[in-house]
Amino acid sequence: MVLMGLAATGCQKKGAATDGPPMQGMPVQSATVKMEPVPQSSDYMATVKSRRSATMQPQVSGQLTQILVRSGDHVKAGQALMEIDPRQQQAMVDSLRATERQKKALYDYDTIEADRQRKLFDAGVTSRDTYEQAQQAYQNAKADYEAAVESRKTQAQLLAYYTIRAPFDGVVGDIPVHIGDYVSPSTVLTTVDEHKDFEAYIYVPTERSSQVKMGLNVDLMDNSNKLLEQTRIYFVSPQVDSTLQGILVKAPVEATPEILRNAQMIKARIIWSTTPMAVIPVLAVVRLGGQSFVFVMRQQNGHFAAIQTPVTLGATVGNSYSITSGLKAGDRVIVSDTQFLVNGMPVLPIGG
Repeated sequence: MVLMGLAATGCQKKGAATDGPPMQGMPVQSATVKMEPVPQSSDYMATVKSRRSATMQPQVSGQLTQILVRSGDHVKAGQALMEIDPRQQQAMVDSLRATERQKKALYDYDTIEADRQRKLFDAGVTSRDTYEQAQQAYQNAKADYEAAVESRKTQAQLLAYYTIRAPFDGVVGDIPVHIGDYVSPSTVLTTVDEHKDFEAYIYVPTERSSQVKMGLNVDLMDNSNKLLEQTRIYFVSPQVDSTLQGILVKAPVEATPEILRNAQMIKARIIWSTTPMAVIPVLAVVRLGGQSFVFVMRQQNGHFAAIQTPVTLGATVGNSYSITSGLKAGDRVIVSDTQFLVNGMPVLPIGG
C-alpha cells in the first residue's frame, strides 16, 4: 500500500511538471508588405559618343615635320595641330607663279599689239589678215595667262592642306604618329572630339523590337551601378544591325567630361514599364537550396508563428526586393533573426 501510494504521488508530480507554462515566442521585428510601383527594366552596355567627332587624316602625302599639340589638349576651331613638309609643293607653286608672270608679259604685249593693229587696220595701213592674226594672238595669250593663274591658285590652295587644323572646338585624342613619319591620306593622325552633346548608343536585342519606342526612360550607370544620369530614348533605328543582331537606340547625355568621356562604356537600364508589385526589405529574404523564402508572421491558436513561405523575387528597388509571387499586400514579413527561425516557430512581434 505504501509503495502504491508513493508511485501515485510520483505520477502526480511528473504530470505537474509536464503541464508547465507555454513556450514563449522569439522577439522579432516585422515589416508590412506594401504595393509600390516597380520599374520593369533590362540592362545593356552602352557607348558614350560625341555628336561631333572627327578622325583627322591628311589630304596630301609627305613627311610629318611638326606635332603642335598633345593628347588631351583642348583646341579651338582652326587651330594648327600638325605640319607636313610643304617644300615640294611650295616649289611647285613658285614655278607656277614664274610661269604666270611669263604668260602675263606675253598677254600684256599681245594686248598692246592687238590694239595697235586695230588702229592701223582702221586707218587702212594693214590688211584684215594681219589684224585678225593680232587678235588671235591676243586671245591665245589671254587664255594662257588665265589658265596659268588658275593653275597657280589651285596649287597654292593645296599648300593649306599641309597644315592640319582642328575642325571645331574639342579635345585631341590619341596621336599614333611621330615627327618624321611619312603620312598619306589613309594615315590616321589623331581625333578631335567635341566634349558636349554626348549620346548613349545602346543596342537592344531584336526580341525586344516590339517594345522599343521613343520616350522610354533610361538610367545610365557606372560599373558599380551608381546612377549617373536619367535620360530618355530619342532615336530608334529602323534597321537591325546585322553584326550585333540588335536595334540601335540613342539617348542624349548631359554629363560633363569630368563624369563621362567619348567612347566610354557604361551601363544603360531601359525601363519598359512601371507595375505595382509587392515590395519587401532585402533582410526578409532567406535562401535555402537555391530557393528564396520569407517568414510570414501569422496568428495561430492565439499567438504568432513564423510561417516559411516561398517567394519569387523580382527586381531590386533600392534596399528592397519586388515580389512577383508568394506574398500579398498586408502580409507581415519578419526582418530580424531570420537565421534562427524554423517553420511554425512561435514569435513575439516587437516592431513593424
